[in-house]
Amino acid sequence: MLTQTQQGLSTLEEYRKLEETADFRSEYHDGEIIAMTGGTINHNRIIGNMYAYLKSALRGKNAEVFMSDLRLWIPAYRRGFYPDVMAIAGKPILNEGRKDEVLNPSLIVEVLSNSTSDFDRGKKFRFYRSIPALREYLLIDQYEYSVEQYVKNESEKWIFQEYEDADANVSLVWLEVDMLMSDIYEGVTFEDEVTE
Repeated sequence: MLTQTQQGLSTLEEYRKLEETADFRSEYHDGEIIAMTGGTINHNRIIGNMYAYLKSALRGKNAEVFMSDLRLWIPAYRRGFYPDVMAIAGKPILNEGRKDEVLNPSLIVEVLSNSTSDFDRGKKFRFYRSIPALREYLLIDQYEYSVEQYVKNESEKWIFQEYEDADANVSLVWLEVDMLMSDIYEGVTFEDEVTE
């Protein structure tokens, strides 16, 4: 979730220096530093469920899952994002030898909120599509059973699939992992969630 932009443009090095000591995370949008707010209980439950499931499912495979504290750098657009969950097939490729910026996720997962859903579906997905290694993008609604999946096929075309049934099976094609909606939404109680 994003909040207000810091006034004035900052260099990438100024941003990186701020992030090293900041009490909260910010994203970098080609000179603009945008502070991120905290998430809701359901937002955190879904992120935790995705991370835990993928961590277990990818054990012994040549892939690794990361949570939202690792920054993704998108060189084509000069953007630094903190996706809710990322999975990287093979070894992580670090940006310019940095230890806090990766370049090559195969899967990106974003949990939608009222304040970010349009951006996550629109411009952010356009930025993400510039990542050569990216094969799948999942958007998970925190207010109801709804998962939107975009899979890049072998012809480099993005194919859309939507899941809304509480008993649906979500198949992560490139990681060869199947998840039930009940795994994704474990512990989530929609009536407890207040809209932002």
